[in-house]
Amino acid sequence: MNNDHSVKNSDDNLTAYVQQLSLENFGWEFKHKAIWNNHLRSTGGRFFPKDNHLDFNPKMAELPDFDKIILHELVHYHLYQQKRGYKHADKDFKQLLAQVGGLRYAPNLSTSKLIYSCQQCGQIYPRQRKINTQKYRCGRCHGKLQLKYF
Repeated sequence: MNNDHSVKNSDDNLTAYVQQLSLENFGWEFKHKAIWNNHLRSTGGRFFPKDNHLDFNPKMAELPDFDKIILHELVHYHLYQQKRGYKHADKDFKQLLAQVGGLRYAPNLSTSKLIYSCQQCGQIYPRQRKINTQKYRCGRCHGKLQLKYF
């Protein structure tokens, strides 16, 4: 697990950490660059087949599952290097990802301020703004909505 916050200091530290994880989990070298990308919003990382570099979301670095995000991108990287199926739908990708324990999807960084729930079926509705619970109902069962967290 990534408890070393020095990884977040620079691209060089990130690259060295990705190289270390690659050797430990795959037994294969990572020979390219890993870069922080502040423009990423909902994705944990990206693999670029054109030049084989990896981008990572710095907001995800604080999460306990950040190593698993790195492993996910390394699965893309190593399969591409071996000319095997490196895309999400490919069998090789799914098998290697399960083998190394990488995340299938990036964790949600949602910052919803309000949580509404249906009183009948329990459907959850995260929202940024308040809604009129007298006017709006559950989309699933038409039950009454109730504000759970503020």
